[in-house]
Amino acid sequence: MSNSDLTSILFVLLLLVGLAQLLGYLFTRLRQPKVVGEIMAGIVLGPALLGRVPAMSRLMEVTRHQESILTFVYWLGLLLLMFLSGAETRQLFGREERREVGWLTIVGTGIPFLLALGLGPWLIRPALAGPNGNRISLIIILAVGVAVTSVPVVSKIFADLKVLHTRFARLVLGVAVLEDIVLWLALAVATAMAGKTAMNVREMSYHLITTIGFFALALTIIPRGIKRINKSQFNVFAQHSPIAYAMAVLLGYCVVAGAIGVSVVFAAFLAGFAVIHKKRRLFAEALDAIGKVSFAFFIPVYFALVGLKLDLIRGLSLRMIGAFLVGSCLVKILSVSLAGRLAGFRGLDLVNLAITTNARGGPGIVLASVAFEAGIISSEFYTTLVVAAVLTSQIAGAWLDYVLRKGWPLLAVSAPTELAIVAAQESPSAA
Repeated sequence: MSNSDLTSILFVLLLLVGLAQLLGYLFTRLRQPKVVGEIMAGIVLGPALLGRVPAMSRLMEVTRHQESILTFVYWLGLLLLMFLSGAETRQLFGREERREVGWLTIVGTGIPFLLALGLGPWLIRPALAGPNGNRISLIIILAVGVAVTSVPVVSKIFADLKVLHTRFARLVLGVAVLEDIVLWLALAVATAMAGKTAMNVREMSYHLITTIGFFALALTIIPRGIKRINKSQFNVFAQHSPIAYAMAVLLGYCVVAGAIGVSVVFAAFLAGFAVIHKKRRLFAEALDAIGKVSFAFFIPVYFALVGLKLDLIRGLSLRMIGAFLVGSCLVKILSVSLAGRLAGFRGLDLVNLAITTNARGGPGIVLASVAFEAGIISSEFYTTLVVAAVLTSQIAGAWLDYVLRKGWPLLAVSAPTELAIVAAQESPSAA
């Protein structure tokens, strides 16, 4: 690589991270999810806007010759996002509200997922398929896209609104955590089957058993083993360099998964789930340090590159976006409302739960990225999934902010507690 090529790559990264942070900050000030601004940075620099300027067009043309570097940064940002999401997921597990979380997960997620699977054969069209997209993998992607809820974006919205410790937040995040585990498994199966239009039974069985087995072990036995390794006095690596140790766990998971044909994206999620150890402050500090660097550079650049990949000229289908948004949101909101009634909620509680769990956010974008990179979906369907993830997250954040500004409870059952927490955190003495 010549010095001029390296300079071009560094300049593009500077533009991506700088504009992503700037627009992310502006969207945060507008009470919108930061991820929306980060994606907008890529759209601004892409072919729909600044990419039309001759100087920018020539610069992007130079970087395409070194596209492998940007692709590596893109994948590293995605792996770090999944790793940190997995660690956050492990921290959110609790034993409270099992009944409500169970209803909301089984009914609120199960109905959209199974309904999309059942209707998939009639909904799938050639315009949705990428070069490796077969009928089964497309139906699974559609089902996951309809049912998914975002842990990272929803938790960030709760933190910004200072309601992260309320019963409402625990319920929604508990549901999102269980959804993520089940739906990531479904997505892993879809990617394993990508391009296998004539897969024989033995090969299909191998991929399914390997994927399910990896998930099962990575959620049960392996975390216990890593916990023992974490506590071992002979683990000099973890004691003297916990950040490097955490990264080694991430890379180790990805290498093993890649060697047996399981997607490294899901391996990164499971690595975060395994490495977290609540009783060891070292690991909490290590993950915090990794998170600071990741959210300062790699993850904003990843989302900006997601925006850069959006083809808003040739890959935009307003009809597809409208149909998917209306259909998926309607099914998800009605399913969660039904689940909420079965769990004992009424009135405004149902509206709050339905709109919030409809936010697809980061997982919705990761779903689109993974499926697009695997060649399962077309650029039009990719754009549709990303736009749906952005808009549903915006709607959820705006609605919750409106409810709190009106002084309405997020959950009527726990209204005094929630209002007291919000009031205490907004008072001068609390600061």
